[in-house]
Amino acid sequence: MRTEREKMLAGELYDPLDQELTASRTRARDLLWNLNATRESDAAVRASILKELFGSMGAGVWLQPPFFCDYGANIHLGERVYFNFNCVLLDVCEIRVGDRTLFGPAVQIYAATHPLDAELRKTRELGKPVRIGSDVWVGGGAIIAPGVTIGDRTVIGAGSVVTKDVPAGVLAVGNPCRVVRELS
Repeated sequence: MRTEREKMLAGELYDPLDQELTASRTRARDLLWNLNATRESDAAVRASILKELFGSMGAGVWLQPPFFCDYGANIHLGERVYFNFNCVLLDVCEIRVGDRTLFGPAVQIYAATHPLDAELRKTRELGKPVRIGSDVWVGGGAIIAPGVTIGDRTVIGAGSVVTKDVPAGVLAVGNPCRVVRELS
């Protein structure tokens, strides 16, 4: 029989109150408390916390606290990824980000979702993985919904709500987010 964590990562219905998942969230929240309390001059301390928090990360990852996530271990970042202030990543499924991708302030990435059936919602959750390519810029306040893939070199406009996949090399904006034009 599969664990609740295995079900969660597979995008299946799972029990969010499972002891292992609760302990993992508590671990992440404790690390985030420490991270968010650091000073700007505590770069080495921040880097150490991030290495412990994230599933994987390349060289040169930088984020401006405060930063929030569910587990951290399901977040995989390429090299030189940057998160501005107040970003939220709900990583019940994997969130993968390519190299040199930039996130403006208050960007929210949701791999978490809930069943539409109200009875099922009382005890179960689920998720869908999110993939964001390399050399992407996500403008401040954008929301990226569960299951979305954003291609390399794409720009997502500030305040956009991305509910569907966005191809590589485009400017996409709005609510719902839509491609405006190709980028050269």
